[in-house]
Amino acid sequence: MIGHVGAARAFLRPPAVRAVLAVPAPVILAVLATIVAPAAAHHVGTYTPKDNEITTNFKQVKFSVQAKKFDVALRLFERGALKAEMRAKAPNLPPGLEAATRAALQAGDALEVERQLMLFFAALARELALEADRQLADPKLSLEARTATGQRFLEAIWRYYNLVDFAVSSRDSKTSVAVRLAFDEAEGYARSAAAPAAVNPCAGSKTAAGRAQVPPDPSKLREPLRRIAQVLADLIQTSSPSARRNS
Repeated sequence: MIGHVGAARAFLRPPAVRAVLAVPAPVILAVLATIVAPAAAHHVGTYTPKDNEITTNFKQVKFSVQAKKFDVALRLFERGALKAEMRAKAPNLPPGLEAATRAALQAGDALEVERQLMLFFAALARELALEADRQLADPKLSLEARTATGQRFLEAIWRYYNLVDFAVSSRDSKTSVAVRLAFDEAEGYARSAAAPAAVNPCAGSKTAAGRAQVPPDPSKLREPLRRIAQVLADLIQTSSPSARRNS
């Protein structure tokens, strides 16, 4: 999946948590009547990563479901990258995810389609966060390589999580807030690591206050990445069919 990620660019920032928590309850309830809201509408002013085949197919299915054309949505799912990726990633996905998504489409159950796709993209984002943590732990990587790696993974994670954040927040606002806070923290470390060290012309390599510059450390991204992975793992567990049956 990292092969689909473009070159590093002006970095994305999730919406302010305070703004999300201020949304009136009636507005949230009204939007729940539809499937996942378009990312650009929900994440005002944020960078939207470029689509790949998986996210393009997701949007095709989503818009067909919103239009209540479930037969079209089912054909798009069966022939598209969503099903192919579900099969390729099956060992890391909730059991029966492909069959459950297909059944929801056949039943014309928009909210269940939304839930299954939320689980799918949460699982993809979780695996990316775990892989990012693993690669950033490599002591052989240079500072520049770790910085670039962290930026690529953060973009890839947001590409997938951004699609389902509204579905997550509709069901569990605390989880949505936790993911975005951790992402915001990781992005801050990525920014500081990518920025060139500031040099005061009057103080050589020291700041105006006479303090030595602290070198950026992209390995600090590991802790918020691990939080993202854990929060998404908890979401997947509590939202899986087995958890719902036992609740």
